[in-house]
Amino acid sequence: MKKAFIFDLDGVIVDTAKFHYLAWRNLAKGIDFDFTEEQNEQFKGVSRVRSLEILLDMAKYTATQEQKEVWLVQKNEEYLKYIQKMDESEILPDVPRVLDYLIENQQGIALGSASKNARPILERVSLLDKFQAIVDGNDVTAAKPDPEVFVKGAQALKTEAKDCIVFEDSIAGIQAANAAGMISIGIGDPTVLHEAFHVFTNFTELSNDFLQELIAS
Repeated sequence: MKKAFIFDLDGVIVDTAKFHYLAWRNLAKGIDFDFTEEQNEQFKGVSRVRSLEILLDMAKYTATQEQKEVWLVQKNEEYLKYIQKMDESEILPDVPRVLDYLIENQQGIALGSASKNARPILERVSLLDKFQAIVDGNDVTAAKPDPEVFVKGAQALKTEAKDCIVFEDSIAGIQAANAAGMISIGIGDPTVLHEAFHVFTNFTELSNDFLQELIAS
């Protein structure tokens, strides 16, 4: 049986969340706000525009639309400097094994990410050719938990929602997958991702036998 496996990028394929955090933290310093890693958790799976809004709310800072536009560009430029230094060592544990197993078993593989930098990141870590379809922040208008990104991923692979499995590290992403009628699998903290059908700390806990069960179910 053929299924569609849709992967988020940040925190699932590679750990770019740390780069986002550094860029947001530097921006926050400019408005005298101490932005913490714990607060950065709220930004997972969230668009850049919405993340800035959340940051300004946290800091109780009012900015003009013009200033927001400047900050959004600055934040992205700093983030891009970080990802330009990425290589295959940035791939999270056992991700290549999982992708290769799915390819060997002729399953559909797509990326479903809010990131507008998904393609260059996948190129940097030599994984771009593993994906048959890529849906990223350039292709969608609604942010997670809206299911648009995963619905478009399923359409790209010509697969019905009930035959799609989504890997996500954010609660917004899990909610988006569930809203789409797909099987959601959390990668990360079970207490945060409790709405997922299954949760694994990382892919080292996810066996090939489990992948085969997903394919056969």
